[in-house]
Amino acid sequence: MDDDLIDNIVSSQPLSQEELAFEAQLRPARLSEFVGLTNIKEPLEVMVTSALKRETPLDHILFYGPPGLGKTSLALALGNEMNTRIISTSGPALAKPGDLAAILTSLPDRAILFVDEIHRLRQPLEELLYSAMEDRYLDLVVGKGAGARSLRVDLPPFTLIGATTKPAMLSAPLRSRFGAEFRLNFYSAKELSEIISKKSKSAGVLINSGISDKLANRSRMTARIAVRLVRRLKDWMVVYGMEEITLEGVDRMLKMLGIDELGLDDLDRRILSTIFYKYNNKTVGLNTIAASLSEDKDTIESVCEPYLLQLGLIERTPRGRVLTQKAVEYIQSNQDLFISL
Repeated sequence: MDDDLIDNIVSSQPLSQEELAFEAQLRPARLSEFVGLTNIKEPLEVMVTSALKRETPLDHILFYGPPGLGKTSLALALGNEMNTRIISTSGPALAKPGDLAAILTSLPDRAILFVDEIHRLRQPLEELLYSAMEDRYLDLVVGKGAGARSLRVDLPPFTLIGATTKPAMLSAPLRSRFGAEFRLNFYSAKELSEIISKKSKSAGVLINSGISDKLANRSRMTARIAVRLVRRLKDWMVVYGMEEITLEGVDRMLKMLGIDELGLDDLDRRILSTIFYKYNNKTVGLNTIAASLSEDKDTIESVCEPYLLQLGLIERTPRGRVLTQKAVEYIQSNQDLFISL
């Protein structure tokens, strides 16, 4: 199987165009199609119904939580619910105020602007959003030096939906301008099993409940990973000419992908192994772990740590990270997975 297909199982990896098209095909089109997220869907449905009855745009919304839980999918579904256009961009893609101003001034009436990784907006762009979100106008400076002048540009009614994995990095003035905030939490194994069953059927892959449960337990409590595993399963069946797959076949696929019984991948195990073997299970700082593994510390902190913390395998302390007794026991009972690292 293509190595790129295996690499994409890690949510921190960039998506290929093929992956993006596949995930777009399987995204829920309406709020009612989402599995789980009850604490989020119900208030959103109330907001949508109210906005439609009043013929006004939705209030500005902030979604936050670990990656892969459905923030982008929720934004796209809200566009469908409101029967309006949604324009998508991301914080890193907006380099200067002019980039953001060009998007805002071209928005159709009651459109939705979705900004992923909104915590990575530069300060001048954040400040430009204050008046845009609150009073629907922009203050732009035209010209330079003595000839510079301020120009006020009115904006059409619109909704800003922001998504972030690091809400603490948002400035207080920007965060206060969102009318609603929703935290997305990890999915239960039952919810993931339901997601896998539905997505498998949509992808033309028929599986039984035993297989969907097994894949759910290896999906890191994350919907995006569950969808990726469905894709890998389809690849596996196509490559090996299978019309149906057994539990044994799924086990072989997962072993090839390096996903163990807890859903840990190679990077997760290398983090645990580094703390346990290289630093004798002493407290280790995040920068030290990242340097030891030649990995980006943001990837470790945003992608790996939330799951390891959820499983109770590591603890964060003021001095750094340390393994729990559960992690020590797991490493000792699965030394074949860790010694080779």
